[in-house]
Parts: sequence; C-alpha cells; structure tokens
Amino acid sequence: METMTLLGQGFSVALTPENLMLAVVGCILGTIIGALPGLGPSNGVAILIPLAFSLGLDATAALVLMTSVYYGAMYGGRISSILLNIPGDEPALMTTLDGYPMAKAGRASDALVLSGVASFVGALLATFGLILMAPILAGIAYKFGPAEYFALYLLAFATLGGLTGNNQAKAIVAACIGLAIATIGGDSSGTPRLNFDSLYLYDGVNFLVAIVGLFAVTEVFVFIESSGKNTAIGVKIDKITIPVRDIIRTSGTMLRGTVIGFIAGILPGAGASLGSFLAYSGEKALAKDKSRFGKGDVRGVAAPEAGNNAAAGGALVPMLTLGVPGSGTTAVLLALLMTLNITPGPTLFSDRPEVVWGLIAALLISNVVLLILNVPMVKLFVKILMVPPWVLLPGVTMVSFVGIYSISGSWFDLLLMIGFGVLGFFLRKLDIPTVPIILGILLGSHMEDALQRAMVISGGEWQYLFSSKIAIGLWVAAVVGFIAPMFLRKFLKTPEAVPD
Repeated sequence: METMTLLGQGFSVALTPENLMLAVVGCILGTIIGALPGLGPSNGVAILIPLAFSLGLDATAALVLMTSVYYGAMYGGRISSILLNIPGDEPALMTTLDGYPMAKAGRASDALVLSGVASFVGALLATFGLILMAPILAGIAYKFGPAEYFALYLLAFATLGGLTGNNQAKAIVAACIGLAIATIGGDSSGTPRLNFDSLYLYDGVNFLVAIVGLFAVTEVFVFIESSGKNTAIGVKIDKITIPVRDIIRTSGTMLRGTVIGFIAGILPGAGASLGSFLAYSGEKALAKDKSRFGKGDVRGVAAPEAGNNAAAGGALVPMLTLGVPGSGTTAVLLALLMTLNITPGPTLFSDRPEVVWGLIAALLISNVVLLILNVPMVKLFVKILMVPPWVLLPGVTMVSFVGIYSISGSWFDLLLMIGFGVLGFFLRKLDIPTVPIILGILLGSHMEDALQRAMVISGGEWQYLFSSKIAIGLWVAAVVGFIAPMFLRKFLKTPEAVPD
C-alpha cells in the first residue's frame, strides 16, 4: 500500500507540464539516437547531459529527460537493425538475425511494429519489476558497512569484462586508467596529490568532462577518420500495419524474454547485450521448429527486443539501490546523479523519494509515449537514417562544448574534454573499452573511502574486509564474475546472420 502511495506521489511529480514535455522530448531524441548506427544509449545520454545543465533543469527534471533518452535509444536501436542490417547499438545485434530477413521478405513494417510492441512489453514489465525489487534491495543495503561497500565496488570492477564485451585484460587496463584519474586532486583528508601544481586540477577531474570527451568527442574523431560516409535506407517501407496475429503468437515469447532480460539487467556487468542474447537463444532452444530462426521468424524479433529493453530497466535497480551501475548507460546516469549532488544507494529512497518515484513514474509514462511514437509514427524516424553524419555531428559537437562550458565556465575543461576525446579515439583503435574508465573515475574515490574507513574501524586488520556473510558473498561473487566470462565465451557464441 505504501508503494502505491509513493508511486502516486511520483506521478504527481512526473505529470507536471514541464516533466511531461521533457519525457516526450527525451523519447523522441532517444529514438533518433538509437536509430543512428553506432551511437547507442550510452553515447546518446552522455552527449545530451550538457544540454540538461544548459537548460538549468532541477534534479528530477534532468533525470526524467535522460532516462527517457535511455529508454528511447533502446527502442530506436531496432530500426537500423531491421532496415540496414546494422545494429544501432550492441544489444540490437540479435534483432538483425531475423528482423532484416523479415524486411527483405517485404515485411519491414511488420518487423518494426512487432519489435516496437515487444520493446514496450519488456520495458513496461521491467519498470514494474523495478518498483517491486528496488525498495527490497534498498532495505537489504542498509546492512552494508565499509567492508561490504568495498567488496561491492570490487564486484563492479570484477564484472567489467561482461559489461563491455571485451576480454578481461583490456577491461582491467581501462579500469586502472580510470582509477588513476580518480586519484588526481585531493584525498579524503583534503591533501592535494597528482594535481601537477595546477589549480584547475585541485578538485580532481570532472567526470562529466571525461564522459563527454570519451563518448561525444571521440565519435567526431572516428567520423573524421572514416571520411564521413552517408547512410542509406536498404529496404523499402510500405504502409504501416499492425500484425495482430504475430503479436498474439509471440505474447509468450515477449514474457519469457522480459524475465530473462530483467534478470540479466540486475546482474552487474551483464546488461542488455547478454539479456538480448539469452532471450533469443532461450526462445530458439524452446522452439520445436528451429529452421525458421535466422530466416525471418517473428519470435526471433520479439525475444531479443523484449530482452534488451527489460535489461535496461533491470540495470536501474543496482544503480538506484546500491550506487553500482548495471550497464554502460547507467554508469553515465550515475555520473549525472552525482553531479546533481544525489547519492545513489539505500538512503536515496528515504532521503529523496520525490526523485526516485518521480523517475519511476516518468519511466511508465515514457513507455506509453514510446509505443505511440514507435508504431504509427515509425516512418518519421526511419527518415532520420537519411541524415548524413556530416550534418549531424557538428551539432553534437556544439552541444557538447556549450554544455560543458556552461557547467564550469572553464576553458581548461574544454581542452581537457578534447584531450579525453583524443584518448578515447586511440583506445577505440586499440579496442580498449571506455566504460571501465568512467567507472574507475566514478567509483574510485568511493572505493578508496570505504577501504580507509574499514581500516580505521578495524585498526588496520585486513581480515575485517571478510567480517560478514554479505561481504564474503560479495567477494565470492566478484571472483565468479571475473572468471565466469572467460569460460562462458567458449560456450556462448553469437549465431551468425544468414547471408544476404
């Protein structure tokens, strides 16, 4: 009953004209970003964070806008997957396997509408899962002390290989870079270190500068290197129709994909990519006739879309309740929360209920808005794929520079942002992921503080780090999370798409 009361208060916040408008705008922008190949939700949210600050939005309004962009990008990723056979982001990869063959067979509109409905089902049910599970997990987190939090942060870093999809060694290198950057500035006692006698680095590196540089500015450098190739629609779309029979037929597929995706999203380091893969693989394993998969089977479209959108909602659970992101995009959202002086964790639900429940209510509203946008109006978003990148990226660059300067008013931060863009470009060339760098910058100081407090409480006894069942469980999970991906990659291989 208390949950329903809090959710009602959340709707009173989310349904204000300003927040409602921001939710609609965020859904539109997110869908456009998701439809453009290569950008994806993490890049989209990172690019638009400066815009939120430029508009002077308060904490709730900024979160409504950014989470709407997040959900919108998850919806939009399927558009280029189905029409171009190019996934808008990594989680949408599985949608290409049956979505593009459907489009080639003259059922592009059916594939787009079916995937939109599956995305709606996955995201909506995952949001209800967030409502049910987040307060419970927050209550458990009240039992956390310094030892438990240190083990929790260690778990976050141990599962980076699964989070990024890269091998463990490169993820560790990236995390170490992030942790090194986190040590710049002052320690917990305020003692300056590694600031190179620069006043600009006295308070450390602004993680928003790092995020926008590593994501947005890097994309500009990658575009310049690729000589700016235009996009083109590969499949003709006729009149948009609602494939009612296919929707009814795949209703069980959507529900199964939602459950699998939500569980994958909650697990730190798993995320939407694993949720999409497991949902597709699970549905194929259950099918009596597997011969249609990879050739335009409607279940092969519904399962991964429900899975990856459910995982997006599931990834918000550990971020809000524990302060540990479950995906690359939630890592960016975590940075936004910290910039707004909001501390994610168990106390967030009691200290700032209007933020949490306003956000959850906005997610429910955004799902309805996205269903409306992505079914009858999907042809409008398809036209976005015709916009050449040389028109789009200069606008992205302008928003990034104006936004960062409006936050700090420092020319040094602009140069630092460019520097991070150059770093991100070279890391991209070396296939070293950037998400662990962001996590290192975000969580490094908190991990250090937890370790220092644990040592002060215990008088320097390292055994204190294993002093509770929760801490031991987290240490075990960290070891398993680090080792498991090495073995799973040998057995879980992405199915190959059918050649054109």
